[in-house]
Amino acid sequence: MNKQPNEVASMFDGVAAHYDVTNDILSAGNAKLWRIATVKAIDAKPGERVLDIAAGTGTSSAAIAKSGAEVVALDFSAGMVEVGRKRQPAIEFIVGDAEKLPFGDDEFDAVTISFGLRNVNKPKTALAEMFRVLKPGGRLVICEFSTPPMAGLRFGYQAYLKHVLPAISKITSSNSPAYSYLAESIEKWPEQQVLSQWIRGAGFTRVAHRNLTAGIVALHRGRKPASGGRRPSSAPDA
Repeated sequence: MNKQPNEVASMFDGVAAHYDVTNDILSAGNAKLWRIATVKAIDAKPGERVLDIAAGTGTSSAAIAKSGAEVVALDFSAGMVEVGRKRQPAIEFIVGDAEKLPFGDDEFDAVTISFGLRNVNKPKTALAEMFRVLKPGGRLVICEFSTPPMAGLRFGYQAYLKHVLPAISKITSSNSPAYSYLAESIEKWPEQQVLSQWIRGAGFTRVAHRNLTAGIVALHRGRKPASGGRRPSSAPDA
């Protein structure tokens, strides 16, 4: 996909007001379960600083903040950030680009991104930025749509993306073309093992993933080496 950042940001601006409700409907309620699993994997502690990238309206950010951690919510959609600031006034929201994070080196104890990495034009560049802003020993948690390993489920899921999701979005969303993009972006996103390779290529260690909802979603984790170090050179984004 040729993802133009300004166009994608504008698309999310248009769905910001009803984004969370539509997601709950389209995920058949699983969005809340995925959020719980992600928050648990982040394992934020009181006093830690956590960066939530592609935070949207801050639903996940607020869940992370219940741990007592300081959460910074970043999104490239000004519309999402505007709604998030109204709904979650206790959270710091920033409009920013995952490929050029507006932070110094070694600032965060944990960095997370849920259902946003595939919307980034250069995901490997974004992973390098996440590595850079993490403190040595810091944690990375990525929750993203993925590829179900079972052939039968994979076929049914592809049919859902092509036919069912667009039909539902016409009823529940004010911007159904945005959800056509959603389906296409999921179809073209690489499988779990490829994303794990990208994470390792960015310099992370202890890289692992586990499937949620039979692989429709995968939860990826990694650590920045405690010694700090620098991101090794890797292949450029396609």
